[in-house]
Amino acid sequence: MARASIACLGAGRMGRGIAVAFAYAGHEVTLVDVKPRPADAFALLAQAARDEVQQTLRILAQLGLFAEDAVDAIAVRVSVVPEADAVPALSSSAVVFEGVPEVVDLKRQVLARISRLIGPSPIIASTTSTILVDDLSDAVAHPARFLNAHWLNPAYLVPLIELSPGVRTDAAITATVRALLEGIGKVPVVCAPRPGYIVPRIQALAMNEAARMVEEGVATAEEIDKAIKYGFGFRFATLGLLEFVDWGGGDILYYASRYLTQALGSDRYASPDIVERNMKEGHIGFRTGRGFLDYSNLDLDAHRRERLKAFVAMLGQLGLARPPVVE
Repeated sequence: MARASIACLGAGRMGRGIAVAFAYAGHEVTLVDVKPRPADAFALLAQAARDEVQQTLRILAQLGLFAEDAVDAIAVRVSVVPEADAVPALSSSAVVFEGVPEVVDLKRQVLARISRLIGPSPIIASTTSTILVDDLSDAVAHPARFLNAHWLNPAYLVPLIELSPGVRTDAAITATVRALLEGIGKVPVVCAPRPGYIVPRIQALAMNEAARMVEEGVATAEEIDKAIKYGFGFRFATLGLLEFVDWGGGDILYYASRYLTQALGSDRYASPDIVERNMKEGHIGFRTGRGFLDYSNLDLDAHRRERLKAFVAMLGQLGLARPPVVE
């Protein structure tokens, strides 16, 4: 079965990671070097990119994902070409992922140049982690086919990809990219074009708070990281932040936020209006059938059991599952 061809603008770390993800799933991938350089310098870059793709695949095989004798067959799906030779591959690609450095003018120049060369058919997605889609889209010919697709490193392992369509993005394009990513085993989510997407915006707060606790002498860095791995991360990998609020009850967050705001003298702990509104309307989670999520048609006992099953599985992965003491 023929699979859609993929191209990446930029043969650096992000492009190589995306190439591994798609090649692993059976797609042909072309890495396009968009930086002008002498032929010998390009040859060195191309070899380095191919070597990294192969080495990454070899490590994944050694870690048990697949048989090591398949590495070469997967790696050969990735090619590296200079921009001057890239038009045939780019024009026939289903999606072109832009992954050049995080410089607005540079991205706009590359997007403008490439989008006019390849015609209106290929979808174009910027992998930028900082620049809003609507700050780039007017540089793209046929901007209805353009959106942001934010991969998290390492791109070949982290399932999540944050899709951010702009005001000019055709909804059908977003749906197509979402289906393509789901087809290679990724978990795409769609978010509005706001700074920080979802994960970077949340993790920036969490990382700064962790650093602040070290600064304040609350605990050592080692103890804080242990707390994150075995408490914070353990719970939220299974429940997610908002379902966890509903699991315990939105009233707990409401009162905890008030206490922390007063005790620590900082508005950064104050609840947003939606928490206050949910309290007033009685939408505090599992107990009322609705919180941030709607549980009115859900078998809550079965749902709790499935979540507890996931927690138990995680205990096993961490090597912390123990039999009971029976005397």
